[in-house]
Amino acid sequence: MKSVSASKLTILASSLLIASACASATAWAAPANDPATLAQIRDSAMKEDWAYERLADMTDLIGPRLSGSAGAAAAVEQVADAMRKIGAKVTLQPVKVPHWVRGEEKAQLVDYAGRPSGITQKVVLSALGGSGATPAAGLTAPVIVVRDFDELNARKAEVKGSIVLFDVAFDDEMAKGGQAGKAYGRGSNYRGNGPRVAQELGAVGALVRSVGGADFRLTHTGNTGLVDGKRIPAAAVTAEDAMLISRLLKRGAVKMHLTLTPQNLPDADSYNVIADFPGTDKPEEVVIVSGHLDSWDLATGAHDDGAGVAAAMAVIDTLKKLKLQPRRTIRVIAWMNEENGTRGGKGYFELNKEKVEQHFAAIESDNGAGRPFGFMGSVRPSMVKYFAPLQKSLDQIGAGVFDRRDVAGGADIMPLERAGVPSFQPLVDFTNYFNYHHTAADTLDKVNPLDLKRQVAVMTSLTWYLANMDENIGRTVVPQ
Repeated sequence: MKSVSASKLTILASSLLIASACASATAWAAPANDPATLAQIRDSAMKEDWAYERLADMTDLIGPRLSGSAGAAAAVEQVADAMRKIGAKVTLQPVKVPHWVRGEEKAQLVDYAGRPSGITQKVVLSALGGSGATPAAGLTAPVIVVRDFDELNARKAEVKGSIVLFDVAFDDEMAKGGQAGKAYGRGSNYRGNGPRVAQELGAVGALVRSVGGADFRLTHTGNTGLVDGKRIPAAAVTAEDAMLISRLLKRGAVKMHLTLTPQNLPDADSYNVIADFPGTDKPEEVVIVSGHLDSWDLATGAHDDGAGVAAAMAVIDTLKKLKLQPRRTIRVIAWMNEENGTRGGKGYFELNKEKVEQHFAAIESDNGAGRPFGFMGSVRPSMVKYFAPLQKSLDQIGAGVFDRRDVAGGADIMPLERAGVPSFQPLVDFTNYFNYHHTAADTLDKVNPLDLKRQVAVMTSLTWYLANMDENIGRTVVPQ
């Protein structure tokens, strides 16, 4: 072998460095939405347990995360730290949130027709968010049962001084038929508005039959529309206890002794956790992918909505591991206070309402970690065809459905959607979601790791696709 001069070696080394740098840059900026890249993202997500591990950290190490609680504060720090570790640019956006604290909660049926001497019956219940308190020793009042607002108004003469029970059954058959959301909406209307309307008519307390399936004497909590100065004690009772009270009322009058001692404390300081993965040639344009960080206090919020947050976090982790850089900035947001106020989503919009045009799209996952079949999105009908390559890729894992809707309806991204930002959600099977929703049973063991991987694959593929689209999908028009 002939000797090579030092100058030639220097030139050769420089050439190799340049070639290596070019190769690295080429690998980093992979072709945007070509089938090979989409397949790489999908397959990588299906092999990773990172999201499930983050979900386990959140649920097992912290537990419940109701706004204003120590658990919510710990979750902010945990998620922020995890995102910093994978190289995202993390910002904590301050948000003032409601601080409602559950107290003592118990009830007994103390008088009813045919009651044997000395007998009372326990009623299993949980206070609803925003509930007022009884006196420390509780209160005793007659119970009336109504099944809709029309009946409540027709019997308003009986309401004053009574405890009103809204006995509205969750429609399991509707849920099993693929209409779980509509079944939930019907019941949650009475949970959200019933206590307020009952208070306006003079009730001293309000009870709502738990909104959810799988009647194993579980309470399903949730928020109410009660406000300061007009709060009455309000609670969710189990389906079994609601049915018992209804049966007893057919025999004659029923009286209940009710004790609820929640506190509505001054608003607390909290944060949205925002983690940015900057884009290359369109960094000023943003694609949001998100879930909400808070949960109700009865359990650890694995389905609602720890899984959504973990899947959103995993979008950046998946792309970082593949060394893929998006054209537009990908912004992961862990929203605070979806459950009892949506202050996080509203606060983000107020801070960014002058920059709404820079938001290319927004994704929110808040329907649990069931099997995903694809995604839904509020784009104009003419734009659906442009998502065909993404659908084809996701079809390999049975998640290629694109359900176009006029409104996607994510709670935290709704202000953005109303302002014209096209919005998306994973399209998941939540037939059984309301068995656990807002109950003490919403724990990690209810999450299928494979389904969570599929959700990460859908959310990462969708986020990447949106962040790299050449087409301008335009603004959405939300029906008023």
